[in-house]
Amino acid sequence: MIEYIDSIGFLSFPDMVGMLQSELKNRFEVDSSSSKIYGDLILQDSCKEILPYWSKCTLTKPFILHFDSIGEAARELKSIQRNWASYQFTQFRRSALIQEKLPYINLKVKKFPFTIPQSPIGIFTLLDSNTLIGSAQTSSFLPAGNLVLEEDHENPPSRAYLKLQEALCRFVSHFDVDFPDENSTCFDAGACPGGWTWVLRQLGSSVFAVDRAELVPALMNDSKVKFLKHDAFTLKPNELGRFDWIFSDVICYPIRLYEWVNLWLDSGLVKNMICTIKMQGEIDWNLVEKFAEIPNSLVVHLNYNKHELTWMHCEK
Repeated sequence: MIEYIDSIGFLSFPDMVGMLQSELKNRFEVDSSSSKIYGDLILQDSCKEILPYWSKCTLTKPFILHFDSIGEAARELKSIQRNWASYQFTQFRRSALIQEKLPYINLKVKKFPFTIPQSPIGIFTLLDSNTLIGSAQTSSFLPAGNLVLEEDHENPPSRAYLKLQEALCRFVSHFDVDFPDENSTCFDAGACPGGWTWVLRQLGSSVFAVDRAELVPALMNDSKVKFLKHDAFTLKPNELGRFDWIFSDVICYPIRLYEWVNLWLDSGLVKNMICTIKMQGEIDWNLVEKFAEIPNSLVVHLNYNKHELTWMHCEK
């Protein structure tokens, strides 16, 4: 029997339960004394509906299901909706058997570029062999909030390329636009050693890359990469002209990034932007909110982010 509960569930990114707890306390003033923790899942009683950045999948209408068999658990879940994925901290084999009896969903590693489906998908977690917590309504269209991309261990100049690949997948799906292509002009600020520029070149785009240090030789010799040795944040929009896309993974104070992106937005010379908000010590939630309040913007924490957030802007 399904029993809906007066709680919200927050599934943290791996090894980031502490960050999620800190955000719940400092950003949303949530009293954690009533919270229950199951692995990476925090179940918060009597909590208003909120969407923390460090929750990769938020269970907005959770329920508890007591069941006698694997078949019964699968039937009960299917009676609610088609698509389900699991997060498990225990009972791994039993959970896999339940998943096998549910309608098929693609849980394989994704090949970039990948467009995220827009179909609702629920999540369930086994607490013991006969009890699960589930929610048909979640904050993510990804299975348990996961987006794992196929890795290239030979060609990218750094692992930062995965961060941009994920950001672009989320950008394209959220704003319903196309990936950068051979007709796109891109500005990669703080480009060294070239992980993000490499991604953009794989998509066929022309890249203006700026940093104090050069990119790897293969990109420096690429005819569609123009490199400038400079501090990218001191270049003025009217000096550079129009770009379809601007990217920044620069290590800087968030306030400096905020001023820089607004300089570009005010210029009217850019359409799309993706920038990493690097946290310096304690997170300034008021400043993060300012990024989120910029029209046509989205702030997210990526699977490939660490102590940072990603800001996206699309001017259709």
